[in-house]
Amino acid sequence: MPPPPTASATFPPPGFRRFWAGEAVTGFGAAITGLALQTLVVLDLDGGATETGLLSSARWLPYLAFGLLVGALVDRVRRRPVMMVTDVIRLLLLLAIPAAWAAGVLSLPLVLGLVACYGLASLANDAASQSFVTRLVPRQHLQPAHARLDGAAAVAETGGPAVGGVLIRLLGAPLTFLVSAFGHAASVLAVATLKTEEPPRPPRREKPLRSLGRDIAVGVQRVYRESGLRVLALATHLWFAANAVLGVVLAPFALRELGLSTVAFGLAAGAAGVGALVGASTSGRIGNRVGTGGAIILSHSVSVAGVLVIASALLLAANPLAAAIALGAGQALHGFAMGLSNSHEMSYRQSLTPDDLQARTNTTMRSFNRAVVVVVSPVAGVLADRVGLGPMLLVAAVLFLVTALSLLAAGFRHARVAEEPPPEESE
Repeated sequence: MPPPPTASATFPPPGFRRFWAGEAVTGFGAAITGLALQTLVVLDLDGGATETGLLSSARWLPYLAFGLLVGALVDRVRRRPVMMVTDVIRLLLLLAIPAAWAAGVLSLPLVLGLVACYGLASLANDAASQSFVTRLVPRQHLQPAHARLDGAAAVAETGGPAVGGVLIRLLGAPLTFLVSAFGHAASVLAVATLKTEEPPRPPRREKPLRSLGRDIAVGVQRVYRESGLRVLALATHLWFAANAVLGVVLAPFALRELGLSTVAFGLAAGAAGVGALVGASTSGRIGNRVGTGGAIILSHSVSVAGVLVIASALLLAANPLAAAIALGAGQALHGFAMGLSNSHEMSYRQSLTPDDLQARTNTTMRSFNRAVVVVVSPVAGVLADRVGLGPMLLVAAVLFLVTALSLLAAGFRHARVAEEPPPEESE
């Protein structure tokens, strides 16, 4: 196992800069992809909230089905090759969508299948890339490192939907994937040229299947039993339920209920990136003032306000410009909340986790989070088609509120990033 970066290292180190650049370009393409997928389902395939719920469920189903297994496997191998191979796979899967459209065989089941495969490749890529950060920067720089990654993601979330809306207007949703796919090519190039060395893990003395099962169990126990992560993990699961409801409702709410164009929807969605950039940029200062736990609780409270502002756009539906502004303002508030919270959540989690458990811990939490999305998204879609999109937005606001209150009640406002690394697990 390579030694951790030294405490005297300057921030950001050169390797992190290259990694950050690759993540930024990939995030820009991913933001375009997300908008293009929702538009494709709603406009090209004539879907509603039920269909967007199925889309979200397909995207995250691999985390439920294979998350724990993939996390254990990634902890056994070098992380850089995993990132490169999975980015190539994701590029090819996105290119398959315009190919199917050109062949006249594009359908909702095919799109859901491709999205599920894309999600599986993303699962492995996420497990490797998130864990790779701890090999690029020292522990005391984890929060600013994740804040920079969040800032790049926020810029992507700002520009990506706006550019995506224009591309969809000019090319149509299917051909837009020709552009968004090549963000993954940039990531492959950035990771391939990193100079960080990753020696192979030592051989296991146990039988492969037995040790694999043990690795999975240790990862789950690390999150839910002895590490101090359980309170955050359970609250994060509830947050993902709220965000799943919001994600299912948003596209049909904007395109159908408010009658916005794809360009207006893209600009409103891009406002979330503006908010996320502000949140990421100020996360360090806010964390210094209210602490790691306080910043996370504050962020969830802001999400409540953001969803309520989004819901208020329904009152302005007769005026498309005013409705778009309200939708964008709500998105900006929610984006600010995500930009504020993510670097604190990641640094807190990774500071309590030894290097040899990073992939398992990260993927265990992400798997259960995405399992919530897989279950909640189709249910939210069906309910939205039956009771209305507005009431489901209020459900999302209530869930965000309960998330913040649960952390507050558990005393999480006193949580801080661990200054000393925990001991690694013995083989």
